[in-house]
Amino acid sequence: MFSRRKVIKTLAIASMSIGLGLTHATIALAAPGELEKEDLKFGFIKLTDMAPLAIAYEKGFFEDEGLYVSLEAQANWKVLLDGVIDGKLDGAHMLAGQPLGATIGFGTKADIITAFSMDLNGNAITVSNDIWDQMKPHVPVEDGKPIHPISASSLKPVVDKYIDEGKPFNMGMVFPVSTHNYELRYWLAAGGIHPGYYAPHKGDVSGQIDAQAMLSVTPPPQMPATMEAGTIYGYCVGEPWNQQAVFKGIGVPVITDYEIWKNNPEKVFGVSQGWADENPNTHIAVVKALIRAAEWLDANDLANRPEAVKILSQSNYVGADYDVIANSMTGTFEYEKGDKREVPDFNVFYKHNATYPYYSDAIWYLSQMRRWGQIAEPKSDSWFMDMAKKVYRPDIYAIAAKELIAEGKVEAKDFPDFATETGFKPAQTEFIDEITFDGTQPNAYLEQFPIGLKGDTVID
Repeated sequence: MFSRRKVIKTLAIASMSIGLGLTHATIALAAPGELEKEDLKFGFIKLTDMAPLAIAYEKGFFEDEGLYVSLEAQANWKVLLDGVIDGKLDGAHMLAGQPLGATIGFGTKADIITAFSMDLNGNAITVSNDIWDQMKPHVPVEDGKPIHPISASSLKPVVDKYIDEGKPFNMGMVFPVSTHNYELRYWLAAGGIHPGYYAPHKGDVSGQIDAQAMLSVTPPPQMPATMEAGTIYGYCVGEPWNQQAVFKGIGVPVITDYEIWKNNPEKVFGVSQGWADENPNTHIAVVKALIRAAEWLDANDLANRPEAVKILSQSNYVGADYDVIANSMTGTFEYEKGDKREVPDFNVFYKHNATYPYYSDAIWYLSQMRRWGQIAEPKSDSWFMDMAKKVYRPDIYAIAAKELIAEGKVEAKDFPDFATETGFKPAQTEFIDEITFDGTQPNAYLEQFPIGLKGDTVID
């Protein structure tokens, strides 16, 4: 088998300030030498945002780093997480909230870290044709077409009608700590619809306490069929399962996550802390290959996307029709059938520092876990920051990026200034409810929401 010596440069990584006096401990690399492990198995879910893994494999970026990788689709997010925890998988395409949820012990308790953000955006919320027909009278229109973004306030009269009739309004999301769960909850709450609380301290992890819309888990590929069967009336999921509803004529995507929170972080590449400790050189090599794959996906104004769509349409990856995947992956998005609009940043893999694991991204997810009761007790701002720096590892990312820059494979201008980067994005304002998020002040952020837990509030 081909093997080559992987020499890790001696890089003294300065501790990175993350604000409020906190710093991340400097990591110690193994002595220069070969990769600790060359044969690797990575897991993924059949979604278009697993693309960096597929491209790193198909374009030879893993092999360039001396890695021999097999990619294996997983049945659902829990099976995938369990595979990483028990060592059946070396790493995986994960929901951004998964390493955080595991580390704080919501659901399965395990120390999972991420040194690579896989993408920005990529999700949408779809409702059935019947629900859309009921929403339309409440949706503003211009030139015969709905004005976007569509607020959940257009859905509220429909939900209220179901409640008045004694019927639960059921919606699907993919996992309790998924971006989809938090985006759907964010959109509903911004429109005045309560999505319910969790109370793990009381043994209630349904997430439906005080709910007006009842959210439950459905695996991504099953979303369209579950909605068509009438079990759920709408869902939040990644592609291609929103566009699939359009192609099948069974539903209408009403809003993308880009419209809920512009350039939100979506998936990450996760490994166990134990695996990272045992395989530091291998971990860096993996991140290098994934950075190159992400760069390829966004290069030359998405010129490579048609080839990427062809790869993803293979049954061993996403396995949906080329046209369904291309509908969003090539810079457009179709809402109501025939209403296709330009959305060039629906899937972002490299630009806007998409691959960098920001502490502030981690803190946003933790804030939503607190908002909806998955974190049952109040936590200090310093707790949020300590947890973010434990799970999100920009120090490891920086080593990989600097090596690629030194090798001439990527350009320094495409990355943060590692000498000054704090790990916190500037305060973000581009949310559908126009509430400002400052990652250095999570508790003050939570105080701004009319719906949701905050301060010392605990579900009795």
